[in-house]
Order: sequence, then C-alpha cells, then structure tokens
Amino acid sequence: MSNPTPIDQLIDRLPTEGLTVRALGLLDTFVPGQWQNVTGFDNLIRQVTRETDAAMIAAVRRRALELYADPNQGYQRAVWIYQMIDATDSKLGMAAMANKVGESFSFLSFLSRVTPKADTAQTIDLAVKLIGEVVAFCYANGFPGDSIRDFLAALTSYQKENLIRVAALVTYDGLLPLGPDYGVKLIDKVHTLSAPDLESNATFQRIRGLIPGGNVTQQAIGFLNQATDGMGQYVGNFTSRRGITVPGVLGGLRRLMDASDGKLDVVAAVIDMSTNYMEHTGIQSVGRSLIERAVGEV
Repeated sequence: MSNPTPIDQLIDRLPTEGLTVRALGLLDTFVPGQWQNVTGFDNLIRQVTRETDAAMIAAVRRRALELYADPNQGYQRAVWIYQMIDATDSKLGMAAMANKVGESFSFLSFLSRVTPKADTAQTIDLAVKLIGEVVAFCYANGFPGDSIRDFLAALTSYQKENLIRVAALVTYDGLLPLGPDYGVKLIDKVHTLSAPDLESNATFQRIRGLIPGGNVTQQAIGFLNQATDGMGQYVGNFTSRRGITVPGVLGGLRRLMDASDGKLDVVAAVIDMSTNYMEHTGIQSVGRSLIERAVGEV
C-alpha cells in the first residue's frame, strides 16, 4: 500500500461503461434507485453535499484528500481490500477478450473453456469476500477492524454503493453459482472450515494481513465464524427479500452477454472474472465516507 493513488484520481478514473457498470446497473431492477455510477470526484462531492459553491467544493476536496492521504486513517486500507478482492490473474485475459468482443459481449464461443469453481471453493470465496466487506467497511468508517457488531448494525441500513455491492456479491457470487440455498451452504461450510480450506483461497491470501487474526489461520477461522453467523440470515435472505431470482437475473444478463445456453456456474465464473464490482463500488463508498466526514470538518 505504499504510495497509494489519491482517492480523487481513483474516482476520476472509474469507467462510465463496460460489463462492470452494466452488471451493476442490472441489479438496479431489484434495488431501484439506490445506485448511480457517479464518476469524477467533484461530481461525487456535489452529489453528497448538494453544494454548488465552488469555494466550498474546493474546501471539501482538500480536506477529503488530506484524510485519505493520512495512513493512520483506514481509508487507504479499505480501498486496498476492495481492490485485492477483485484482483485475479485470469481477469486480465478475460477483460481483454471482453474489450475485443465489444458491446455485443457474446461469450458463447469460449464459455466451454471456462472452468467454474467447485461448490466448496465457491462458498469459501463468498465467505472471504463477505469478510473483506466487513473489514473494509470498518476501516472506512473508523471502527476497529474486528467491530462486527458495528458492521451488523450498519448492514441493515446499507444504501447506495454499499447496497448495490452486497446485491452483486450475493447474486453473482452466491445465487448464480450456488443456487437459492447459498446462505445455508455458506453457514454450513464456514462451520466446518479447515485451515487448508482457507489457506488455499487466493482472496484470503491477498487480504489476510488486514483481517483480524488473519496471520494465524485458526484465529481467522474464528473471526469468519463469528461474522458469518451474524450476517448469515441477512445475506441468506437478501435475494428473496429483494425478489432477485435466477430467471430474472439471467433475463437481464442475456442483454449483456450470450448467457442463454451457459450453465449458471459458468455464467457466474465469467461475471466473476470479467468484472470488478467490489473495487468499483468500494472506491465510490470510500469516497462518499470521506466527503461526508470532510463536510463536517470544514
């Protein structure tokens, strides 16, 4: 995390189109009006503050950048977690293919070459990503990294970028590859998790240094159990509460990519490898938290 990119540059560079944006936009059907793809740091300041005064906007910008640049604050660590969750070697090749295919995004010609994760690996991946969300949220909001109770209190009132990110996580990493009972599979697997199971997960290896107890695997498993037990019901019931169904999601995905003949786990693998929705919305969430705090301090 040395020499991190300033938050204004990260938000200025967020894409306005592409599969990530379209996959997130698809979920607006189920969480209507929650997410706008705000790009440009000053644009986000205007949206959050509703300010039009240039001097005030400039003052908020300065304070937000100061806060982000301070390594003693948790904002850099939160962004880094979101980035690492999405960082996969295979994504580079997949993204290159996505760009080559262009707007039609017809993947059928290579879906047969995508090897989806087994249910066990996929469930562990979902668990670790959810834990990454817990820890990143705590860092971005000034809570200790192990403050599960504070996170759970906030989770039920998630909005905007936070809510669309959870929707994407449980839909694309839960519902599609694991089926409607993904919540039960998640809790059952975490309760029987072994150290080799967790240590074989690439996402855990990337972010373990920022997970409470992450450098001692058995302690990390304890943290996973505690957090998953706390959020299991909320996450497991998320899709049913929001009316998110496999047919509904596939109907939308057919407009983004040729998913009509693809198996659900393969389609989910393509989405996982070809999008960076955690990083995209995570940067927006951290930017919003920074701006809200900066307004109060200006």
